[in-house]
Amino acid sequence: MSVWRDFSARRFLDRLSDELGLATAPVPGVLAVVDQHGAAVRDILAHGVSAVAHEAVLLAGYARGVLDGAASHGWRQPARVDWPNADWTTLRLAAVCHLARREQPVPGA
Repeated sequence: MSVWRDFSARRFLDRLSDELGLATAPVPGVLAVVDQHGAAVRDILAHGVSAVAHEAVLLAGYARGVLDGAASHGWRQPARVDWPNADWTTLRLAAVCHLARREQPVPGA
């Protein structure tokens, strides 16, 4: 697996996280829902996935699939997320970004 592919995936996920406004964390009740989505994403990615695939690459691919599917149904990413009323797609993307942040190696470690 290419280090560049992993870097590109992380860059995509970081940009998506910024676009969703995850730096200003959603309210605690929403975080619980995001964690539930994260568990579902982990389960989905755990089935039939090669052990050599990097986590960031898998997460970025999943997020791209969610974005493509949602766009084909007319979904548009909100300019500003109203977290207490966020839709399924936004919550799922937030979960993917949250998982990616958890998986990032600590610099210098």
